[in-house]
Amino acid sequence: MKTSARICLAVMAAGLVMMAASPAMAQDSSDGETHMAAMNVKAFGGALGAGLAVVGGGLGIGRIGSAAVESMARQPEASGSINTAMIITAAMIEGATLFAVLGCFLAAISG
Repeated sequence: MKTSARICLAVMAAGLVMMAASPAMAQDSSDGETHMAAMNVKAFGGALGAGLAVVGGGLGIGRIGSAAVESMARQPEASGSINTAMIITAAMIEGATLFAVLGCFLAAISG
């Protein structure tokens, strides 16, 4: 596994731990600082997850675009069907990225 893939996996794991840590830290006490600290960790985890989802979507769409341009350069007569398939696939990735970002934001503000 490449070093960048390991770093990305470690950052995603840290974000998941931060999102899951806030219910464990939520204690019944009269002190509002504990509740605020738990909310800050949860918000940071949600923001980290949303950022990773956007970066992943951008990388996916970039790879699709580069592969499509390369294949159009090799076979110019098939550029119409390649372009259609590229746009449909990019729209699917963008939709999945949107759902991931919304899920992270909802996880960050729930509670």
